[in-house]
Amino acid sequence: MTQTITVIRGDGIGPEIMDATLHVLDAMQVGLAYEEADAGLVALEKHGELLPQATLDSISRNRIALKSPLTTPVGEGFSSINVELRKRFDLYANVRPARSYPNTRARFPGNVDLITVRENTEGAYIGEGQSITEDGETATLVQKITRKGSERIVRYAFDLAVRTGRKKVTVVHKANILKTTSGLFLKVAREVAAQYPQIECTEMIVDNTCMQLVMRPEQFDVIVTTNLFGDIISDLCAGLVGGLGLAPGANIGKDAAIFEAVHGTAPDIAGQGKANPCALMLGAAQMLDHIGQPEQATRLRGAIVATLEAQDNLTPDLGGSGNTMAFAKAIASRI
Repeated sequence: MTQTITVIRGDGIGPEIMDATLHVLDAMQVGLAYEEADAGLVALEKHGELLPQATLDSISRNRIALKSPLTTPVGEGFSSINVELRKRFDLYANVRPARSYPNTRARFPGNVDLITVRENTEGAYIGEGQSITEDGETATLVQKITRKGSERIVRYAFDLAVRTGRKKVTVVHKANILKTTSGLFLKVAREVAAQYPQIECTEMIVDNTCMQLVMRPEQFDVIVTTNLFGDIISDLCAGLVGGLGLAPGANIGKDAAIFEAVHGTAPDIAGQGKANPCALMLGAAQMLDHIGQPEQATRLRGAIVATLEAQDNLTPDLGGSGNTMAFAKAIASRI
């Protein structure tokens, strides 16, 4: 049976890495059909708006989207198109795996295999209640954490651990100082953790977490935390395994899910065939897991690993002399 997904090619290097990713998905014959939609600068040029209603309708209809990086112009439109999409579709769970891959700039080769689960819809990162005094001397921001938001993200993390055979969830917080907001998150996390006795639960203050990730990342399995902390930690984890070129992300809600490469549009190399498509391909693997094709997701990840091991047509950031599509074809040949 064919499943239609929304495809957003994005800006900068976005179309190149999307072409490469769809080439590999087509080679896998996983029964996907593509409905293309625009967002970002491309949408602004074609439709006069950054996030057209037709794109929102496509995501609502198909419930699954694969998205390349987008540019949000400075000084106009949304604070972030990605944040706007998360709000519109209540994509409360941001899921960022970090894994060591061969022949990369990983700081801990073979030693990192963890997932950061980040609350995606509330907290300081959302930027609610921002204001600045008339004299420009004082800026304020409201940080709001809810029991509902905390409960569902922590439960998602524990369910993910159970589903994927992981053994431990680390709840990351700053409740020693932020006693109301982070304190509520930690309290709810403890309540949820008690319902999963088969999963080890540990608690860690966010600053210590960052230090421990750099010193002994192998101690982590699943991390669950609030929005701003998760944004910082997930990028730190990407640095441990060789950079954002190997960092996929999933934004998951009850009625829709968007899978993406979390890096930027890299306009300085756009159109040159230098872009590494692995992050978006790994996002596509997350998508395959989500739509009930875990065996195909494993095939895709395995082909990426085999190509990295063989150093076959790797892109320049990985130390090779291949281009984006040649790298994709090398991966497809190993499917």
